[in-house]
Amino acid sequence: MATYKTQIQWGNPGDPWHDDQALEITIANRNAVIPSNGRPPTGTTVSWSGPRGNATVTFFDDGASFSGTAQFPGEGPVSYRGQATS
Repeated sequence: MATYKTQIQWGNPGDPWHDDQALEITIANRNAVIPSNGRPPTGTTVSWSGPRGNATVTFFDDGASFSGTAQFPGEGPVSYRGQATS
């Protein structure tokens, strides 16, 4: 499992980033993707989709950070990034 402090950005690339909820990433039966006691390797891409939103993120710096896009119900897509906290 890996935990990230996240931010979202809407509008233009130079616009400010806004704090969002923490993100915990766990894939229990695929330890090669996300180790149970660590972070995803650089270049790993994870996508999810459900009634509460969808996102696609790619991890960098040995899993210390990620960037991608997210979309939440009733909203347009936003830029999405995170920094590891554990």
